[in-house]
Amino acid sequence: MTLPAQTASDMSEAVGLHTVTKRFPGVLAVDGVSLTVRTGEVHVLLGENGAGKSTIVGMLAGLQEPDDGHISVAGTGSRLDSPSASLDAGIATVFQHVMLVPTLTVFENLVLGAPWWRRPHRAQIERRIAELSRDFGLKVQLDAMTGDLSLGEQQQIEIARALLRDARVLILDEATSMLTPSGADELGAQMRRLAERGLAVIFITHKLGEAYRFGDRISVLQQGRMVGDIAPDALARMDEDAAIEEMVRLMFGGSDTSASLYRDRPAPTAAPLLSVERLGTEGGAEMMALKDLSFDLRPGEILGIAGIDGNGQKQLAEALSGQRSATAGRVMFDGADVTRLSVGQRRKLGLRYLTDDRLSEGTIGIFPIAENTVLKDIGAAPFWSGGIERPARIGAHAREVIRHYSVRAPSEFTPIGHLSGGNIQKVLLARELTGEARAVIFNKPTYGLDTRNIAASRRRIREIADKGLAVLLISTELDELIELADRIAVMASGRIRGTVVNDAGAGDLRLRLGRLMVDEGKMADTTGDAA
Repeated sequence: MTLPAQTASDMSEAVGLHTVTKRFPGVLAVDGVSLTVRTGEVHVLLGENGAGKSTIVGMLAGLQEPDDGHISVAGTGSRLDSPSASLDAGIATVFQHVMLVPTLTVFENLVLGAPWWRRPHRAQIERRIAELSRDFGLKVQLDAMTGDLSLGEQQQIEIARALLRDARVLILDEATSMLTPSGADELGAQMRRLAERGLAVIFITHKLGEAYRFGDRISVLQQGRMVGDIAPDALARMDEDAAIEEMVRLMFGGSDTSASLYRDRPAPTAAPLLSVERLGTEGGAEMMALKDLSFDLRPGEILGIAGIDGNGQKQLAEALSGQRSATAGRVMFDGADVTRLSVGQRRKLGLRYLTDDRLSEGTIGIFPIAENTVLKDIGAAPFWSGGIERPARIGAHAREVIRHYSVRAPSEFTPIGHLSGGNIQKVLLARELTGEARAVIFNKPTYGLDTRNIAASRRRIREIADKGLAVLLISTELDELIELADRIAVMASGRIRGTVVNDAGAGDLRLRLGRLMVDEGKMADTTGDAA
């Protein structure tokens, strides 16, 4: 398929969203968004976690339908009620995690989804792949085993598959997140060639330098709403520094909606309970390595960890709790080196961890509530005696958890997987506070909860700190951190970029945090509070 080169005067709507709204239980994910994506443009879509980008991608890919408003393709209203409907409309999506079968060859992956009753025409596909390689610089080896290829090579297969299906709109969802800088630049050059040949490219990224270098038009979402854009003529007049500053203002600007909720408290004066000294961990193809992390946490303090999701926050929580080995540095707890201690040993010292994965990691869904309340205390008194389980004692403990934490469940025998996310979170919190808890690590504690349970969870976190426990609060919700944390450290690319004292009365707090959050080295020192 060879597409004619396209001039600016030829540009028209490729796909449009018209006052589109999408709701989920307790969440307004997209709120009246209107967006026009034009042929021949690379249209960048920006926004912090939870801004609505993934929901918009899901609707364009046919995975979800809008509750209100409508979507148009080439100026005509279209119902994208399935992935096949989206593909038939000429919209193809390359997700952050490639959707290929690693045990099949490249050719076999390219023909997946074709009519089963028709034999694939190998010679025809070879000719079209040769055209794509010539026109767009794609490198596709049809007989290679897909699982043996690099992530960048697999993304090229995804793009080739979209073009083979005559896609007119190509969505690249965080496609550069795990690529090397040279790989990202190569993908950027391919996006430019695709746009010049008349495709509309929607590029979702958190890297603002890439947005400036690769994009023609930039639209910014904040809390489900479209808050602004940078048109091609305006973008052309900006240098990179000015463009990034404007993107940060759009992404993170506005009033600090949670500032009035933050209760200013005297800064803790006790010696640090948890000290992290130049901590490092191994990384991988889809896993961020930690590099040279250092910070202290005092009793009664809430230290927030902010950052775009996927910048090493989960790895930090696992390294502190003992689930992930350190390759450098050390973790000190109450003056003792616990770097080599197990999860259980750290737990006995009072270091506790609430995972963000409640069902797969934090609980066993088919087990009753009672068993889940003691999963981390198997074999230990008072729930076991001489290696013998004491069901009556476990049951009594579970009933007390249900009563004290207002868990909505028929009984302690109810499988925990039958509970709502908020009630599962209550059980997890109760489990971690059992015994002599001294420091608690929360990883995205309100993720997926409704408004009422979010407020209740935040209140409990504040109460825990008020009782003198040290709290490390990892969250991708800036408003949550502004509401709760005494200090907020920002992670990017596996490092701590800076730490900001929560002077909640300052109207530019979100902007200062936002400047640290974007993965641009030249932005790291724009706040005097960075440390």
